[in-house]
Amino acid sequence: MLIVNDSVGAAVAAIKDGATVMIGGFGDAGQPFELIDALLETGATDLTIVNNNACQDDQGLALLIKEGKVRKMICSFPRQSDSWNFDAK
Repeated sequence: MLIVNDSVGAAVAAIKDGATVMIGGFGDAGQPFELIDALLETGATDLTIVNNNACQDDQGLALLIKEGKVRKMICSFPRQSDSWNFDAK
């Protein structure tokens, strides 16, 4: 049964500590910023993130890394000139 809810918070509510989360997009292109922000609000930690790259600046996936929510990053393109949050961990 598919339950549809228009809340981004509801979309990530079941994600708990230690979960593996696949996040789409390549860098900023196609990254679901609203869903990532909602995931930050859940307080979930120790996450394994699967994405094409580690993203950049201090937003979206890079913010999850900066805030210490990511335990493990699985990606094919982790570093670029402004991926300082990934490099710091």
